[in-house]
Amino acid sequence: MPKIATVITDMFEDVEYTSPAREFEGVGHKVVTIEKEAGKTVKGKQGDATVTIDYGIDDVSPEDFDALFIPGGFSPDILRADDRFVKFAKHFMDEKKPVFAICHGPQLLITAKALEGRDVTGYQSILVDLEYAGAKVHDERVVVCGDQLVTSRQPDDIPAFIEESLQLLP
Repeated sequence: MPKIATVITDMFEDVEYTSPAREFEGVGHKVVTIEKEAGKTVKGKQGDATVTIDYGIDDVSPEDFDALFIPGGFSPDILRADDRFVKFAKHFMDEKKPVFAICHGPQLLITAKALEGRDVTGYQSILVDLEYAGAKVHDERVVVCGDQLVTSRQPDDIPAFIEESLQLLP
């Protein structure tokens, strides 16, 4: 079954991680969490979820994973300040591996300069940033670009996000 790299740090949007991760694992996929250091516990911004990190970014290679999952909240904005996470995300986009980004998740892909010409959506406050990054922006529950990129706007869109993401996993 596919192994899904999940880049996450403090202040992630709780349900945007927990719901997709539960569904991905529920059908047999392996969800692996990655942050700056293994063993660290990160907390969701709502205070409902904590996640113990499986691997530090220096301990993994994007080649070891089949897909990338970027939950929203403030986490993607924090992670995009670290070039290691930007390069990690860019690899998935360049290699045309599935990428699932919800809410503020596409911010990491903006910094990776990986959205030019792609159909995407995201949280209302980043739509103009997505436009400036050269993306074709749609204000829809879920946007699928080719057979690679799935984006959604907010927690209410999670069911559609999960459904479309699972379609791209073997």
